Amino acid sequence: MVRFTDILDKVRTYHPKADTDAMQRAYTYAQQKHDGQLRKSGDPYFVHPLSVAGVIAELRMDSASVCAALLHDVVEDCDVPLSEIEKLFGKEVSFLVDGVTKLGKVNFVSKEDQQIESFRKMLIAMARDIRVLVVKLGDRLDNMRTLQHMKEQSQERIARETLEIYAPLAGRLGIHWVKAELEDLSFKYLEPESYANLEAKVERYVKDSDKDVQEAVRRLRKMLVSRGFNADVTGRRKHLYSIHRKMKTSGVPFDQVQDVLAYRCVMENVADCYAALGVIHQEWVPIPGRFKDFIALPKPNMYQSLHTTVMGPGKQRIEVQLRTHEMHRTAEDGIAAHWQYKERGSSPVDPRDAARFAWLKQLMEYGEEVSDPEEFYEVMKGDLFQEEVYVFTPAGEVRTLPRGASTVDFAFCIHSEVGHHCAGARVNGVLVPLRHTLRNGDVVEILTNPNQHPSKDWLEFVVTARARSRIRSFCRQKERARSVRLGRDILERELRKHDLSLNKLMKSSELAKVLTHVKVQTPDELYALLGYGKVAASEVIEVAAPPESGHRASLRPSLLERTVHRVTKRNDDGGIRIEGMDDMLVRFAKCCTPVQGDLVTGWITRGRGVTVHRRGCPRAIELDPDRRVDVSWSPGNAVELPVALRVTTDDRPGILALVTSVLTENGLNITEATCRSEEPGRAVNVFQFQVKDVDRLRNVIRGISKLSGVDAVERV
Repeated sequence: MVRFTDILDKVRTYHPKADTDAMQRAYTYAQQKHDGQLRKSGDPYFVHPLSVAGVIAELRMDSASVCAALLHDVVEDCDVPLSEIEKLFGKEVSFLVDGVTKLGKVNFVSKEDQQIESFRKMLIAMARDIRVLVVKLGDRLDNMRTLQHMKEQSQERIARETLEIYAPLAGRLGIHWVKAELEDLSFKYLEPESYANLEAKVERYVKDSDKDVQEAVRRLRKMLVSRGFNADVTGRRKHLYSIHRKMKTSGVPFDQVQDVLAYRCVMENVADCYAALGVIHQEWVPIPGRFKDFIALPKPNMYQSLHTTVMGPGKQRIEVQLRTHEMHRTAEDGIAAHWQYKERGSSPVDPRDAARFAWLKQLMEYGEEVSDPEEFYEVMKGDLFQEEVYVFTPAGEVRTLPRGASTVDFAFCIHSEVGHHCAGARVNGVLVPLRHTLRNGDVVEILTNPNQHPSKDWLEFVVTARARSRIRSFCRQKERARSVRLGRDILERELRKHDLSLNKLMKSSELAKVLTHVKVQTPDELYALLGYGKVAASEVIEVAAPPESGHRASLRPSLLERTVHRVTKRNDDGGIRIEGMDDMLVRFAKCCTPVQGDLVTGWITRGRGVTVHRRGCPRAIELDPDRRVDVSWSPGNAVELPVALRVTTDDRPGILALVTSVLTENGLNITEATCRSEEPGRAVNVFQFQVKDVDRLRNVIRGISKLSGVDAVERV
């Protein structure tokens, strides 16, 4: 069991000015509040917060973090109001405790939703202060160390969550030893047989290769010291889960894993790291493609080191890492190694370090935008687990993206507006498709177009949470706008069936009743629910104007509305668009039979909406010019409209078969035909059929005109 005096002594070694009085008060307060509570193991519950505080001290965190570790469960488990924590220990400690506390008092649909919402809350808090996550990692680490006391089902659930979320988060913060221990403990409970087998093999391998390890360390040290370097050389085995993961991804058994052991050379400065690398490559042959420079291109978690794999003693492959002392501290403790101790109330993290956690801000933004907990959880897991690739802007700036990222991911990484209007990309000067997968060292230039917008198809290949969030948000807005239009049309049609007016309803006091009933604030929200099918139009009418109600008459359409009858189906089918008077009832004049593509004009007719004529139609010219309206064909699939052709031909056998064959070849069906002889050797034939557009009609006219024996073809 951790002793509190040991924690205080540890904190004093790295932070002599720490507020030990506050830590002592937090210790006493938490011990009193947890008095009488027991863990699953039967131990006093207070052992847990004390152990978490011990982890926080190991990470060399400040006194506020230690206080938060001691107090992190009193709000949830001891019915202590957060205001009391703030009163006794200040806003800083209160904020950290609140960020770590689970949402135990909120009613959720499922246990999974509660866990995800708890994480979302913690994510928002840790974006404001990274110490929230550090304390939470300490809490999770101690829980994993004592997981054997939980039921098997709980063990699997907690281990899975740890492996999918908390271990990657520790990795993102650069706290390697916490990440490694969380992964190994999760592996132990998720795959106990594989864990036991691998542990035995690794222990046997390390024991058998102990002399080889010592020899490699000796030769490395001698190699560097003899050339004047001051180097601290050690050998270590990689943790079990990393070996297990490499075996699975590479599809090889343990015997074929080459780098179970790694050798670390801690140098005095960066120049020595590169110089020592040259010495090692002179002595031992480097393996092509196995060199990585994380000093020039640090990982997002601040990790810096040179990695190389060489043919070492006995022709065995060995991995060598070279780094400075500062880099080594960062590699082990991550953000904690860069902690700046300042006066209470000021930012405890150097802004340069905080800037390296842009991924955290992006996760938080995604968490705020996505309402579906499962969607948030899945994308967030993928974003945490991805390995990185390093690509460049045309100006030479380095951008870090998950492995498998596309040019669209890069565009959204630059700026949301660039992503929204991404129309193409050049990678290393060559035009590539948007789904092109980026590789290390690529130079990427994004081509934009103001008329380009995100497509739902992009979700098939983008991998970053930021890109997926922005694309989904745009698609939702687009879908909502479509649903609002559809919902309005549905309600209008249903009201019309009951001889009721949508305009009257929107202006009446009954609208408030409807909105209250369906629990929305605005008519557009009502339309959206109707469009999505979540509310029935009949239900709206039932609330607004129930049968036999006295106010039903007040919702009847006016004489003008009856005259200008509104429908929408024609527009959806490719009908007529009327300037300033959308969705009026439209009819097509029989005198000139207009079809899609003809130049047209319209006249308002009493009780019949708008009648559409071809321009130049003699009858239309005679109509009242004051009732003329501008009309045009709406985009979309054209409707089939009737048309008639007068064909003058030779009066001979077989000519009608030739004419009708042209109509058949163009996919047209004759609805009516009139044929008669007018003078010796001449015949006049009128064919009626339906056609979608004027281009098809022109093809028919040209085809018939080319036939031998045809004198004239004209529209009737």
